[in-house]
Amino acid sequence: MSGMQRTRMTSVIRFLPALLLGIVGGGLAYAVGLPLPWLLGALIASTLVSLSGIRLRSPGRARRVVLAVIGVMLGAAFSPDMTGDMVTWGSSLIVMLMATAAMMAFSVWFGRHVAGHSVSTALYAGVPGGVSAVTLMAVDSGADLRIVGLTHAVRILVLLVAIPPVLNLLGHVTLQPRTIGWSQWLVFPGLDDIFMLLFAGLAGVLLGRWLRLPNPLLFGPVLVSAVLHVSGTTEASIPPLIVALAQVIIGLSVGVRFGGTPLRDVGHSLVMAMVQAVALLLIAVGAAWGIHAATGVSAAAALLAYMPGGAPELSLVALSLGIEPAFVTSHHLLRLTVLILLLPWLLRGLGRARSSRS
Repeated sequence: MSGMQRTRMTSVIRFLPALLLGIVGGGLAYAVGLPLPWLLGALIASTLVSLSGIRLRSPGRARRVVLAVIGVMLGAAFSPDMTGDMVTWGSSLIVMLMATAAMMAFSVWFGRHVAGHSVSTALYAGVPGGVSAVTLMAVDSGADLRIVGLTHAVRILVLLVAIPPVLNLLGHVTLQPRTIGWSQWLVFPGLDDIFMLLFAGLAGVLLGRWLRLPNPLLFGPVLVSAVLHVSGTTEASIPPLIVALAQVIIGLSVGVRFGGTPLRDVGHSLVMAMVQAVALLLIAVGAAWGIHAATGVSAAAALLAYMPGGAPELSLVALSLGIEPAFVTSHHLLRLTVLILLLPWLLRGLGRARSSRS
């Protein structure tokens, strides 16, 4: 066994306790009928353990694989008979961009004048989504990476926990987990369809990197899988067992970010991040209700599409609850693309504005 293989095997072994915790947490949540049980169960269990001072192993490579799996699942939501109202979608995309601009403006103001962060820290911590790409962009900006990462992690945590009660208030959404028999958990597609799904995942990752898409591991497979499903080449979907495992790993990937984070050291930052997350959530709720009243688009779908961050998490929620995943995914793809293109320009503009005032 080579050194690289031994390293990978060691990483897998070290991740097993976290994975077991996530499965147990998800299973308990499923047993008591919690909405989004596998995702929220793993998220809550890993967050509580992490905040207690125990450092859990990050999913690492497993998360990257899961992102591609989620991308393939989301692409399967596109079908040949989709007849979405392009005018309604266009209007919703415009409202989403307007809401994103409002979120960015509030986040930068809040980060600078309330939380006391630097310009670059306030900007990158306030971006509503794209935590991986945003953190990489923040490395050379002088931003406080601990604050950036913590703010994004808290925001995703707040959003995921808030989804069930907020959707319940909106109504017209079934939040009760579907009861699945043991035989259904083990249903897998035929070999031809398995090959097509694997092709969508592998080719999608390569395409996403070639096109330099934001989060290529997610959105590349979405594009390839969508083409295969819209063209009628395949109608296969990911088995429920793998969907549940994907939810567990995504939940763990959020919860383990709080590992090694003593509350006494980051109490102020946690409070600031939570206040900011709730404020951005209120902006998303207002925008979603507005587009629903104006065009009749699903308020639940608009809310998941407008929520500030966590494209894999929110798209997976939409898929798990059957809330127009194609609609939700397309909105997050557009938002992340626009934000990543504009972030360097925004940072320069804020820097010039600060210099002119000093």
